[in-house]
Amino acid sequence: MTEVFIYDHVRTPRGRGKKDGALHEVPSVRLAAKTLEAIRDRNGLNTETVDDIIMGCVDPVMDAGAVIPKAAAFEAGYSTKAPGMQLSRFCASGLDAVNFGAGKIAQGADDIIIAGGVESMSRVGLGMSGGAWFMDPSVNFPAYFMPQGVSADLIATKYGFSRTDVDAYAVESQKRAGHAWEKGWFDKSVVPVRDQNGLTILAKDEHMRPGTDMQALASLNPSFQMPGEMGGFEAVGIQAHPEIERINYVHHAGNSSGIVDGASVVLLGSKAGGESMGIKPRARIKAFANIGSDPALMLTGPVDVTEKLLKRSGMNLADIDLFELNEAFAAVVLRYMQAFEIDHDRINVNGGAIAMGHPLGATGAMILGTVLDELERRDLNTALVTLCIGAGMGTATVIERV
Repeated sequence: MTEVFIYDHVRTPRGRGKKDGALHEVPSVRLAAKTLEAIRDRNGLNTETVDDIIMGCVDPVMDAGAVIPKAAAFEAGYSTKAPGMQLSRFCASGLDAVNFGAGKIAQGADDIIIAGGVESMSRVGLGMSGGAWFMDPSVNFPAYFMPQGVSADLIATKYGFSRTDVDAYAVESQKRAGHAWEKGWFDKSVVPVRDQNGLTILAKDEHMRPGTDMQALASLNPSFQMPGEMGGFEAVGIQAHPEIERINYVHHAGNSSGIVDGASVVLLGSKAGGESMGIKPRARIKAFANIGSDPALMLTGPVDVTEKLLKRSGMNLADIDLFELNEAFAAVVLRYMQAFEIDHDRINVNGGAIAMGHPLGATGAMILGTVLDELERRDLNTALVTLCIGAGMGTATVIERV
Protein backbone atom coordinates (compact mmCIF):
# COMPACT_ATOMS: atom_id res chain seq x y z
CA MET A 1 0.00 0.00 0.00
CA THR A 2 1.19 3.50 -0.87
CA GLU A 3 1.70 5.86 2.08
CA VAL A 4 -0.67 8.83 2.10
CA PHE A 5 0.63 12.21 3.24
CA ILE A 6 -1.00 15.49 4.21
CA TYR A 7 0.84 18.35 2.54
CA ASP A 8 -1.32 21.31 3.56
CA HIS A 9 -4.80 22.42 4.59
CA VAL A 10 -6.83 25.62 4.65
CA ARG A 11 -10.29 26.70 5.68
CA THR A 12 -12.50 29.75 5.52
CA PRO A 13 -13.70 31.45 8.67
CA ARG A 14 -17.09 30.23 9.82
CA GLY A 15 -19.88 32.75 9.24
CA ARG A 16 -23.14 32.74 11.17
CA GLY A 17 -25.66 30.62 9.28
CA LYS A 18 -28.35 33.27 9.12
CA LYS A 19 -29.43 35.81 6.57
CA ASP A 20 -27.55 38.51 8.46
CA GLY A 21 -24.40 36.36 8.64
CA ALA A 22 -21.31 37.74 6.93
CA LEU A 23 -21.07 34.86 4.44
CA HIS A 24 -24.75 34.70 3.48
CA GLU A 25 -24.02 36.60 0.27
CA VAL A 26 -21.36 34.02 -0.71
CA PRO A 27 -22.82 30.86 -2.31
CA SER A 28 -21.36 27.44 -1.57
CA VAL A 29 -19.48 27.23 -4.84
CA ARG A 30 -17.66 30.47 -4.06
CA LEU A 31 -16.75 29.37 -0.53
CA ALA A 32 -15.33 26.14 -1.91
CA ALA A 33 -13.50 28.03 -4.68
CA LYS A 34 -11.80 30.30 -2.10
CA THR A 35 -10.21 27.27 -0.45
CA LEU A 36 -9.18 25.79 -3.80
CA GLU A 37 -7.54 29.07 -4.77
CA ALA A 38 -5.69 29.29 -1.46
CA ILE A 39 -4.39 25.71 -1.46
CA ARG A 40 -3.17 26.18 -5.04
CA ASP A 41 -1.53 29.56 -4.55
CA ARG A 42 0.30 28.87 -1.30
CA ASN A 43 1.75 25.61 -2.67
CA GLY A 44 2.43 26.69 -6.26
CA LEU A 45 0.21 23.82 -7.37
CA ASN A 46 -0.05 22.96 -11.06
CA THR A 47 -3.73 22.06 -11.18
CA GLU A 48 -3.22 19.88 -14.25
CA THR A 49 -1.64 17.36 -11.88
CA VAL A 50 -4.63 17.17 -9.50
CA ASP A 51 -6.12 13.70 -9.87
CA ASP A 52 -9.36 14.46 -8.04
CA ILE A 53 -11.20 17.04 -5.93
CA ILE A 54 -13.50 15.40 -3.38
CA MET A 55 -15.80 17.43 -1.15
CA GLY A 56 -18.41 16.58 1.42
CA CYS A 57 -21.73 18.42 1.27
CA VAL A 58 -24.65 17.27 3.41
CA ASP A 59 -27.37 19.13 1.53
CA PRO A 60 -26.17 19.25 -2.11
CA VAL A 61 -29.22 21.04 -3.49
CA MET A 62 -30.02 24.52 -4.83
CA ASP A 63 -26.80 26.60 -4.69
CA ALA A 64 -24.84 23.57 -3.52
CA GLY A 65 -26.06 21.08 -6.12
CA ALA A 66 -24.59 19.67 -9.31
CA VAL A 67 -21.21 18.27 -8.14
CA ILE A 68 -20.09 21.38 -6.33
CA PRO A 69 -16.32 20.60 -6.23
CA LYS A 70 -16.16 20.50 -10.02
CA ALA A 71 -18.12 23.75 -10.22
CA ALA A 72 -15.77 25.27 -7.63
CA ALA A 73 -12.77 24.17 -9.71
CA PHE A 74 -14.14 26.13 -12.67
CA GLU A 75 -14.72 29.14 -10.42
CA ALA A 76 -11.17 28.89 -9.03
CA GLY A 77 -9.59 28.72 -12.47
CA TYR A 78 -8.33 25.15 -12.18
CA SER A 79 -7.30 23.13 -15.18
CA THR A 80 -10.20 21.34 -16.81
CA LYS A 81 -8.23 18.12 -16.29
CA ALA A 82 -9.04 18.26 -12.56
CA PRO A 83 -12.23 16.20 -11.92
CA GLY A 84 -14.51 16.52 -8.93
CA MET A 85 -17.00 14.55 -6.87
CA GLN A 86 -19.13 15.14 -3.81
CA LEU A 87 -20.20 12.76 -1.05
CA SER A 88 -22.30 12.78 2.08
CA ARG A 89 -22.08 10.93 5.35
CA PHE A 90 -23.94 13.69 7.15
CA CYS A 91 -21.69 15.47 9.66
CA ALA A 92 -18.60 13.37 8.86
CA SER A 93 -18.70 14.18 5.14
CA GLY A 94 -15.60 16.38 5.18
CA LEU A 95 -13.51 13.80 7.03
CA ASP A 96 -14.81 10.99 4.86
CA ALA A 97 -13.83 12.98 1.78
CA VAL A 98 -10.28 12.98 3.15
CA ASN A 99 -10.48 9.26 3.94
CA PHE A 100 -11.91 8.45 0.50
CA GLY A 101 -9.09 10.36 -1.15
CA ALA A 102 -6.54 8.66 1.09
CA GLY A 103 -7.91 5.28 0.04
CA LYS A 104 -7.52 6.14 -3.65
CA ILE A 105 -3.93 7.22 -3.12
CA ALA A 106 -3.15 4.18 -0.96
CA GLN A 107 -4.38 1.90 -3.73
CA GLY A 108 -2.14 3.62 -6.26
CA ALA A 109 -5.01 5.07 -8.28
CA ASP A 110 -4.02 8.71 -7.69
CA ASP A 111 -1.04 10.78 -6.56
CA ILE A 112 -2.53 14.21 -5.73
CA ILE A 113 -6.00 14.80 -4.31
CA ILE A 114 -7.68 17.81 -2.75
CA ALA A 115 -10.34 16.74 -0.25
CA GLY A 116 -12.59 18.60 2.15
CA GLY A 117 -16.08 20.00 2.27
CA VAL A 118 -18.43 22.95 2.11
CA GLU A 119 -21.77 23.99 3.55
CA SER A 120 -23.66 27.26 3.31
CA MET A 121 -26.30 26.75 5.97
CA SER A 122 -27.58 30.32 5.66
CA ARG A 123 -28.49 29.69 2.03
CA VAL A 124 -29.36 25.97 2.02
CA GLY A 125 -31.13 25.18 5.27
CA LEU A 126 -30.53 22.10 7.40
CA GLY A 127 -32.36 19.10 5.93
CA MET A 128 -33.27 20.80 2.65
CA SER A 129 -32.33 17.69 0.69
CA GLY A 130 -35.01 15.69 2.51
CA GLY A 131 -34.77 11.92 2.54
CA ALA A 132 -36.37 8.71 3.74
CA TRP A 133 -34.68 8.79 7.15
CA PHE A 134 -36.70 11.91 7.98
CA MET A 135 -39.89 11.21 6.08
CA ASP A 136 -40.57 7.52 5.38
CA PRO A 137 -42.13 5.55 8.27
CA SER A 138 -40.76 2.27 6.89
CA VAL A 139 -37.29 3.72 7.54
CA ASN A 140 -37.68 5.99 10.55
CA PHE A 141 -39.57 3.46 12.69
CA PRO A 142 -36.76 0.86 12.77
CA ALA A 143 -34.23 3.69 12.94
CA TYR A 144 -35.89 5.11 16.08
CA PHE A 145 -35.81 8.46 14.30
CA MET A 146 -35.84 11.56 16.48
CA PRO A 147 -34.26 15.03 16.29
CA GLN A 148 -30.58 14.87 17.14
CA GLY A 149 -31.05 17.21 20.08
CA VAL A 150 -33.45 14.74 21.70
CA SER A 151 -30.81 12.03 21.17
CA ALA A 152 -28.22 14.29 22.81
CA ASP A 153 -30.52 14.70 25.82
CA LEU A 154 -31.06 10.93 25.85
CA ILE A 155 -27.27 10.48 26.05
CA ALA A 156 -27.02 13.02 28.85
CA THR A 157 -29.77 11.23 30.77
CA LYS A 158 -28.37 7.73 30.24
CA TYR A 159 -24.80 8.63 31.19
CA GLY A 160 -25.57 11.07 33.98
CA PHE A 161 -24.64 14.50 32.60
CA SER A 162 -26.44 17.39 34.26
CA ARG A 163 -27.33 20.82 32.92
CA THR A 164 -24.38 22.15 34.90
CA ASP A 165 -22.05 19.61 33.24
CA VAL A 166 -23.03 20.47 29.68
CA ASP A 167 -23.07 24.22 30.31
CA ALA A 168 -19.64 24.11 31.95
CA TYR A 169 -18.28 22.25 28.93
CA ALA A 170 -19.76 24.88 26.60
CA VAL A 171 -18.23 27.76 28.57
CA GLU A 172 -14.82 26.10 28.32
CA SER A 173 -15.20 25.59 24.55
CA GLN A 174 -15.88 29.30 24.11
CA LYS A 175 -12.95 30.20 26.34
CA ARG A 176 -10.54 27.93 24.46
CA ALA A 177 -11.63 29.11 21.00
CA GLY A 178 -11.36 32.75 22.02
CA HIS A 179 -7.90 32.18 23.49
CA ALA A 180 -6.69 30.33 20.36
CA TRP A 181 -7.85 33.17 18.10
CA GLU A 182 -6.30 35.77 20.42
CA LYS A 183 -2.96 33.95 20.31
CA GLY A 184 -3.06 33.64 16.51
CA TRP A 185 -3.08 29.85 16.49
CA PHE A 186 -5.54 29.68 13.57
CA ASP A 187 -3.90 32.40 11.50
CA LYS A 188 -1.81 30.27 9.16
CA SER A 189 -4.71 28.06 8.10
CA VAL A 190 -7.73 30.38 7.93
CA VAL A 191 -8.01 32.26 4.63
CA PRO A 192 -10.18 35.41 4.60
CA VAL A 193 -13.17 35.47 2.30
CA ARG A 194 -13.01 38.53 0.05
CA ASP A 195 -15.41 39.98 -2.47
CA GLN A 196 -14.73 40.65 -6.15
CA ASN A 197 -13.10 43.96 -5.26
CA GLY A 198 -10.67 42.33 -2.86
CA LEU A 199 -12.42 43.70 0.23
CA THR A 200 -12.55 41.34 3.18
CA ILE A 201 -16.01 39.97 3.95
CA LEU A 202 -14.94 37.79 6.89
CA ALA A 203 -11.55 36.95 8.37
CA LYS A 204 -12.46 35.39 11.74
CA ASP A 205 -15.01 32.88 13.02
CA GLU A 206 -18.19 34.89 13.51
CA HIS A 207 -20.21 32.61 15.79
CA MET A 208 -17.96 32.82 18.86
CA ARG A 209 -19.03 34.35 22.17
CA PRO A 210 -15.86 34.05 24.26
CA GLY A 211 -17.41 36.03 27.12
CA THR A 212 -20.08 33.38 27.71
CA ASP A 213 -20.47 32.37 31.35
CA MET A 214 -22.58 29.96 33.36
CA GLN A 215 -25.05 32.66 34.32
CA ALA A 216 -25.75 33.54 30.69
CA LEU A 217 -26.31 29.92 29.73
CA ALA A 218 -28.54 29.31 32.76
CA SER A 219 -31.03 31.79 31.31
CA LEU A 220 -31.59 29.65 28.18
CA ASN A 221 -34.49 27.20 28.05
CA PRO A 222 -33.91 23.63 26.82
CA SER A 223 -34.31 23.55 23.04
CA PHE A 224 -35.54 19.99 22.60
CA GLN A 225 -38.09 19.51 25.39
CA MET A 226 -41.05 20.45 23.21
CA PRO A 227 -40.27 18.05 20.32
CA GLY A 228 -39.38 15.41 22.90
CA GLU A 229 -42.54 15.69 24.99
CA MET A 230 -45.09 17.19 22.61
CA GLY A 231 -43.74 15.60 19.45
CA GLY A 232 -43.61 12.12 20.94
CA PHE A 233 -39.88 11.61 20.43
CA GLU A 234 -39.22 11.04 24.13
CA ALA A 235 -41.43 7.94 23.86
CA VAL A 236 -39.31 6.76 20.93
CA GLY A 237 -36.14 7.13 22.99
CA ILE A 238 -37.64 5.30 25.96
CA GLN A 239 -38.87 2.51 23.68
CA ALA A 240 -35.29 2.03 22.50
CA HIS A 241 -33.85 2.41 26.01
CA PRO A 242 -36.53 1.27 28.50
CA GLU A 243 -34.07 1.61 31.38
CA ILE A 244 -34.74 5.36 31.14
CA GLU A 245 -37.99 6.55 32.76
CA ARG A 246 -37.92 10.06 31.33
CA ILE A 247 -35.47 12.27 29.48
CA ASN A 248 -33.75 15.11 31.30
CA TYR A 249 -33.59 17.99 28.78
CA VAL A 250 -30.30 19.85 29.17
CA HIS A 251 -29.22 21.00 25.69
CA HIS A 252 -29.91 24.41 24.17
CA ALA A 253 -28.35 26.74 21.61
CA GLY A 254 -25.51 27.65 23.96
CA ASN A 255 -24.20 24.11 24.49
CA SER A 256 -24.91 22.75 21.01
CA SER A 257 -23.01 23.30 17.77
CA GLY A 258 -23.64 26.54 15.93
CA ILE A 259 -25.25 26.70 12.48
CA VAL A 260 -22.65 28.33 10.23
CA ASP A 261 -21.27 28.67 6.68
CA GLY A 262 -17.78 27.56 5.69
CA ALA A 263 -15.46 25.46 3.54
CA SER A 264 -12.20 23.57 4.00
CA VAL A 265 -9.72 21.50 1.97
CA VAL A 266 -6.77 19.23 2.66
CA LEU A 267 -3.99 18.60 0.13
CA LEU A 268 -3.22 14.87 0.04
CA GLY A 269 -0.59 13.03 -1.93
CA SER A 270 1.70 10.08 -2.27
CA LYS A 271 5.44 10.50 -1.84
CA ALA A 272 5.79 10.78 -5.62
CA GLY A 273 2.97 13.32 -5.69
CA GLY A 274 4.74 15.47 -3.12
CA GLU A 275 8.00 15.28 -5.03
CA SER A 276 6.24 16.38 -8.22
CA MET A 277 4.76 19.36 -6.34
CA GLY A 278 8.13 20.16 -4.79
CA ILE A 279 6.75 20.34 -1.23
CA LYS A 280 7.34 18.37 1.95
CA PRO A 281 4.64 16.45 3.81
CA ARG A 282 3.43 17.59 7.22
CA ALA A 283 1.77 14.35 8.33
CA ARG A 284 0.59 10.95 7.15
CA ILE A 285 -2.84 9.33 7.27
CA LYS A 286 -2.12 6.39 9.54
CA ALA A 287 -5.56 4.75 9.69
CA PHE A 288 -9.28 5.45 9.34
CA ALA A 289 -12.57 3.64 9.93
CA ASN A 290 -16.36 3.94 9.85
CA ILE A 291 -19.03 2.19 11.88
CA GLY A 292 -22.76 2.04 12.51
CA SER A 293 -23.91 2.62 16.08
CA ASP A 294 -27.03 2.76 18.27
CA PRO A 295 -29.56 4.69 16.12
CA ALA A 296 -31.55 6.04 19.08
CA LEU A 297 -28.55 7.33 21.00
CA MET A 298 -27.35 8.22 17.48
CA LEU A 299 -24.39 10.37 18.55
CA THR A 300 -22.26 7.81 20.42
CA GLY A 301 -20.65 6.56 17.20
CA PRO A 302 -17.28 8.20 18.03
CA VAL A 303 -16.86 5.80 20.97
CA ASP A 304 -17.60 2.76 18.82
CA VAL A 305 -15.51 3.81 15.84
CA THR A 306 -12.54 4.72 18.05
CA GLU A 307 -12.58 1.23 19.55
CA LYS A 308 -12.72 -0.28 16.06
CA LEU A 309 -9.99 1.93 14.66
CA LEU A 310 -7.54 1.38 17.51
CA LYS A 311 -8.08 -2.38 17.36
CA ARG A 312 -7.60 -2.57 13.59
CA SER A 313 -4.51 -0.36 13.66
CA GLY A 314 -2.89 -2.11 16.63
CA MET A 315 -2.88 1.14 18.62
CA ASN A 316 -4.17 2.09 22.06
CA LEU A 317 -5.32 5.30 23.70
CA ALA A 318 -1.87 5.99 25.12
CA ASP A 319 -0.54 6.25 21.54
CA ILE A 320 -2.74 9.30 20.86
CA ASP A 321 -1.41 12.69 21.92
CA LEU A 322 -4.47 14.79 21.05
CA PHE A 323 -8.10 14.02 20.29
CA GLU A 324 -10.42 16.17 18.18
CA LEU A 325 -14.13 15.34 18.41
CA ASN A 326 -16.75 17.48 16.76
CA GLU A 327 -18.80 19.26 19.40
CA ALA A 328 -22.22 18.51 17.94
CA PHE A 329 -23.60 18.69 21.48
CA ALA A 330 -21.78 18.95 24.79
CA ALA A 331 -22.94 15.48 25.93
CA VAL A 332 -21.28 13.88 22.88
CA VAL A 333 -17.83 14.96 24.05
CA LEU A 334 -18.56 14.32 27.72
CA ARG A 335 -19.61 10.74 26.92
CA TYR A 336 -16.44 10.21 24.86
CA MET A 337 -14.22 11.46 27.66
CA GLN A 338 -16.14 9.33 30.15
CA ALA A 339 -15.93 6.18 28.03
CA PHE A 340 -12.17 6.40 27.53
CA GLU A 341 -11.24 8.28 30.72
CA ILE A 342 -9.65 11.04 28.62
CA ASP A 343 -8.67 14.21 30.44
CA HIS A 344 -10.03 17.42 28.94
CA ASP A 345 -6.51 18.76 28.36
CA ARG A 346 -6.09 16.18 25.54
CA ILE A 347 -9.29 16.82 23.61
CA ASN A 348 -10.61 19.82 21.67
CA VAL A 349 -7.85 21.91 23.17
CA ASN A 350 -8.72 24.97 21.05
CA GLY A 351 -12.46 24.76 21.47
CA GLY A 352 -14.84 23.41 18.89
CA ALA A 353 -18.19 23.67 17.15
CA ILE A 354 -20.07 24.89 20.23
CA ALA A 355 -17.97 28.04 20.04
CA MET A 356 -17.06 28.28 16.35
CA GLY A 357 -19.90 26.44 14.63
CA HIS A 358 -20.44 23.29 12.58
CA PRO A 359 -20.68 23.81 8.80
CA LEU A 360 -21.82 20.20 8.32
CA GLY A 361 -19.99 19.00 5.20
CA ALA A 362 -16.85 21.02 5.93
CA THR A 363 -16.32 20.32 9.63
CA GLY A 364 -14.46 17.01 9.38
CA ALA A 365 -11.67 18.45 7.25
CA MET A 366 -11.62 21.60 9.40
CA ILE A 367 -11.00 19.76 12.66
CA LEU A 368 -8.37 17.53 11.05
CA GLY A 369 -6.49 20.66 10.04
CA THR A 370 -6.97 22.23 13.46
CA VAL A 371 -5.43 19.30 15.29
CA LEU A 372 -2.55 19.02 12.80
CA ASP A 373 -1.64 22.65 13.47
CA GLU A 374 -1.82 22.00 17.19
CA LEU A 375 0.40 18.91 16.96
CA GLU A 376 3.00 21.07 15.25
CA ARG A 377 2.63 23.92 17.72
CA ARG A 378 3.09 21.58 20.69
CA ASP A 379 5.68 19.37 18.94
CA LEU A 380 3.52 16.28 19.47
CA ASN A 381 3.14 13.34 17.13
CA THR A 382 -0.25 11.66 16.78
CA ALA A 383 -3.91 12.72 16.80
CA LEU A 384 -7.27 11.03 16.42
CA VAL A 385 -10.08 12.95 14.71
CA THR A 386 -13.69 11.75 14.96
CA LEU A 387 -17.30 12.87 14.48
CA CYS A 388 -20.73 11.63 15.47
CA ILE A 389 -23.19 11.20 12.60
CA GLY A 390 -26.94 11.27 12.09
CA ALA A 391 -28.81 7.93 12.05
CA GLY A 392 -26.16 6.40 14.32
CA MET A 393 -22.72 6.24 12.71
CA GLY A 394 -19.15 7.24 13.47
CA THR A 395 -16.04 8.13 11.45
CA ALA A 396 -12.49 8.44 12.76
CA THR A 397 -9.02 9.08 11.37
CA VAL A 398 -5.56 8.87 12.95
CA ILE A 399 -2.87 11.21 11.63
CA GLU A 400 0.82 11.13 12.46
CA ARG A 401 3.35 13.88 11.92
CA VAL A 402 6.17 13.07 9.55
